[in-house]
Amino acid sequence: MIPGDEEVQVAIEGQLMLITINRPKANAIDLPTSRKLGEAFVYFRDNPELKVAIITGAGDRIFCAGWDLKALDSGDTPLENWWEAEDPELGGFAGITEMWNLNKPVIAALNGLTIGGGFEIALACDLIIAADHVEFALPELPLGLIPDAGAVQRLPKRLPYNIALEMLYLGRRMPAAEAARYGLVNKVVAAADLMSQAKEWANQLAQVAPLALQAIKEVLRSIECEPTEKAFSKMRYEDLPIYRAMLSSDDAGEGVKAFVEKRDARFKGN
Repeated sequence: MIPGDEEVQVAIEGQLMLITINRPKANAIDLPTSRKLGEAFVYFRDNPELKVAIITGAGDRIFCAGWDLKALDSGDTPLENWWEAEDPELGGFAGITEMWNLNKPVIAALNGLTIGGGFEIALACDLIIAADHVEFALPELPLGLIPDAGAVQRLPKRLPYNIALEMLYLGRRMPAAEAARYGLVNKVVAAADLMSQAKEWANQLAQVAPLALQAIKEVLRSIECEPTEKAFSKMRYEDLPIYRAMLSSDDAGEGVKAFVEKRDARFKGN
């Protein structure tokens, strides 16, 4: 059964899974919503027919404002050791920030303000496309909190260190165009073109041999922060089952044969 409900809308379009956060006014996430997102990403991970996912927000003003502060204030969502309330099988906050065994690509299609935990969702994705009115911010510090669902871990690796600290310490907003200059965003488009561009990329990825597509993410995760020589050694000799399967796959032979014969490859996923 396909997961999802009114707040976490899931649509399947061929080999693409589209996930939409729909919690007006700010698309903020409480604990039940986080778990629903986790269930959606588990379904995506485990369904061999699905190759690419897109996550976006409903409306055109806010992609996601992160944790639902009203739920935190009421106690409905825990704050102290909040991660212990999450199902470890469901990928941490929003189902993606700590899903270490998700080897399929996820595209973030940012339709509006991307702040706090919403920013951390985007940072956990593989490709980021933003509408031209998008702004990024981490407003946790004045609340007596820090962004601990990925921004502290990931942002200083994506931006110049001092610029990352500006966002973490000062909470200043970064427009999409500036984010693109730093390489934090892959592409900035007009709002009307956001989903068509995201789907164009998703459809392009869906044409790739599935094992090759997944092996890139598996290898990148394995060698992250390793010196170059060690990274080569890990790729060659450590347990990377998808990469190993890719090397001996029928699809690898088909891709080479199709190139030589000057035709489109017919990949079967094995």
